[in-house]
Amino acid sequence: MLKRKVIFFTIAILCSIQSVKSQSGFHFYGNDSEKVRVQFQLINNLIVFPMEINGKQLSFILDTGVTKTILFSLRSSDSLVIKNLQDVTLSGLGKGKPAKALLAKNNTFRIKDLMSSDEDLYIVTETAIDLSSKMGTTIHGIIGYNLLKDIIVKVDYKNRYLEFINPKMYNPEECRRCQVFPIEIRNRKPFIGGKLVVEDSIGEKKIDVKLLIDSGGSDALWLFENSKPSIKSPKVFFNDILGEGLSGTIYGKRSRIKGFMLGDYLLKEPTVSYLDSLSTSKALQMKGRNGSLGGDVLRRFRVWIDYPNKRVILKKTGSFTSGFNYNMSGLTIAFNGKKLVRKEQESKITDFGIGGQSVRGQGEISIITNYRYVFLPIYKIDGVAPDSPAAIAGLKKGDVIVSINFKLGHDYNLQDILNLFQSKNNKKIVMKVKREGKIMKFKFYLKRKI
Repeated sequence: MLKRKVIFFTIAILCSIQSVKSQSGFHFYGNDSEKVRVQFQLINNLIVFPMEINGKQLSFILDTGVTKTILFSLRSSDSLVIKNLQDVTLSGLGKGKPAKALLAKNNTFRIKDLMSSDEDLYIVTETAIDLSSKMGTTIHGIIGYNLLKDIIVKVDYKNRYLEFINPKMYNPEECRRCQVFPIEIRNRKPFIGGKLVVEDSIGEKKIDVKLLIDSGGSDALWLFENSKPSIKSPKVFFNDILGEGLSGTIYGKRSRIKGFMLGDYLLKEPTVSYLDSLSTSKALQMKGRNGSLGGDVLRRFRVWIDYPNKRVILKKTGSFTSGFNYNMSGLTIAFNGKKLVRKEQESKITDFGIGGQSVRGQGEISIITNYRYVFLPIYKIDGVAPDSPAAIAGLKKGDVIVSINFKLGHDYNLQDILNLFQSKNNKKIVMKVKREGKIMKFKFYLKRKI
């Protein structure tokens, strides 16, 4: 499932109601294989990488918060061979009903020398989720615990690569700056302990919490209100749509806390989303869970998830102290197709003088400009939060973006737009949009609410 508004996503599928079997998981071709490395895209703190299914390469999100391999979208051009289908249902966070899906058996998954055969694949057939449009790149699905449970997964957020490491060949190097944390595997998902640092009428206090390690969530922290008596949303917050899940829209409150601690690591003033009780009713069936730890925390570390030995190893990076930002515009932006654009490539100047000689004031100068035609993205407004700066300015869902701050819309990617909307308080935003065939101009200022 998807988490967040625009560009704030989280993938969170809780369970399949039918037919669960013990899966083989990834293994290495040869005994001499030590690791497999693959580059990934980091889009709004989510890890997007290539993986083959039945010989066809597709794009997946690495989501430690789910158990199964799930496909959300397939185009006719993907020509994926699947067989042995049966009807199932999948549940996720949100207020709606479970989504209809197909279960395909006997599939082969592969990443270079890493392979798993005879695997189950879940294909969602009834859902409004469109990961690709909201992330600006093709996303076919997500993978989780069933494939990763027998290997070590290293995530290097800074250099944008994944390493899948063979535990039999793994000899961990000593790292004085690393910290090792035990994890608990419950319902085939990894959980880690941490401490919330909050202030109340008495003063500062620390609250022990158990959180799902959720690389498929782009927020920093999600908390379940009242999962402990002391876990309550602060006085300063704003209501927001946190995302869309298989079971409907996820609502909650966005706020901040004074800090979050993982061992000796202290992260200052992280953003926190408090989910409402209806959105979290399924997740709260797991006793002792207080929320999720997402990509906006994980990206500040080099991360090793050692499933066989039930531990996580963290080493902080240069982004550890960077601030926790959020979209202050109130806009959700989505990809809306492509258009053919003429781009100037180069200009060639030819000087025709007398007798082949260039003479000032005589002869002719010919300027030849070459153009190329390329398909560039179109973006639209997919949602506007009530009472947000963009809503007050008059922007509406369905508006097609022409330009933002005098830069043409097709010259941005979605991550650029998100970075702009998260940049700084009181930043001026000037947008031109097309609405019902007319070009309209709007101006607003980003406003920090928390």
